Amino acid sequence: MFMFVALVLGFLAIGQTVTVAARFGAFDYIGTIMVTVIVRELGPLLAAMLALARVGNANVIELGTARALNEVEALEASGIDPVHYLVVPRVIGMTLGVFSLTVYLILVALGSGYLFVFLQNVPLTPGEYFSELASSLSWLDFALLALKSCTFGFFIGIVTCYHGLAQPLRLDELSRLAIRATSQGIIACVFIDAIYFLLYLSL
Repeated sequence: MFMFVALVLGFLAIGQTVTVAARFGAFDYIGTIMVTVIVRELGPLLAAMLALARVGNANVIELGTARALNEVEALEASGIDPVHYLVVPRVIGMTLGVFSLTVYLILVALGSGYLFVFLQNVPLTPGEYFSELASSLSWLDFALLALKSCTFGFFIGIVTCYHGLAQPLRLDELSRLAIRATSQGIIACVFIDAIYFLLYLSL
């Protein structure tokens, strides 16, 4: 799924942008456009949304099922803290997972973008393409990319685990709970993205 989305993102966002820029001779802006659209914004946000849809829902359903079947109470009766046993590993895993998937998605998107450019016979060599990209990147882009993707993963993990364990429920309520967790996760990711965008403008 991530591979498919990354390929489509590269074809649509990078490939078409570079092709249009080539028509007007605006090669100097290609790197800035790629960094702004893919590295700073769409890459981290899309990776977070995909992780939320795929793994976040699984978290809610798994934890909600454990809650409905009284497995959480059984852990507490055994002297095991459910938060340390069930929540902490999922939050850490989601944080690191979203970061890794974000890097993967961005690299594939950048590569597929050049593939589209090559197929369109744009006079741009691989060296020029990646040179433009490298010259437009700064240490701030790498720092914000890591912080943003990890923040996305952390809050997705918190939101989904909260909805799975917050209250006793029945098995037939799991679908409604998953939809609510997904909706709140999307809102949280968009809000976080807006905060990082304002932070970047202030630096």
